Amino acid sequence: MAKYVPSPSDWVREQVELYESSGGTKGTTLRDTGLPVVIVTHHGNKTGAIRKTPLMRVKDGNDYILVGSQGGAPTDPAWVHNLRVDPNVEIRDETVVQPMRVREVKDERERSRLWKLAVAAFPPYAEYQERTDRRIPLFVAERSGSPAP
Repeated sequence: MAKYVPSPSDWVREQVELYESSGGTKGTTLRDTGLPVVIVTHHGNKTGAIRKTPLMRVKDGNDYILVGSQGGAPTDPAWVHNLRVDPNVEIRDETVVQPMRVREVKDERERSRLWKLAVAAFPPYAEYQERTDRRIPLFVAERSGSPAP
């Protein structure tokens, strides 16, 4: 069975710990923004370890849109590579935890529509895209019957 390896980033590790230790009643917003986040549990591509990543809550009906912005950095965040290899995730949205399966959005019309939803939920995404030469990847997490990590 895979082991959970906390993030080396202090704020990520602390947010995940608070979110989960409270059963999803605390730590549910991004630092000082007051904007909601979800915790995405996934497997590390290289280590196989269980990883937990707080991401902005962006919804499209019952689905979640996961945005690989990394603040407009020149490279994708590590979790993007993990999801490309293993699309089975678990998403904690406050007190609700559910297994989901992700797919990377490739269709231009779908991507355009979902990008608008993402920017509406978290306006800095637009600035992050301008800041980098890479195209920020989008994933859709959909309900799944498969086991979570």
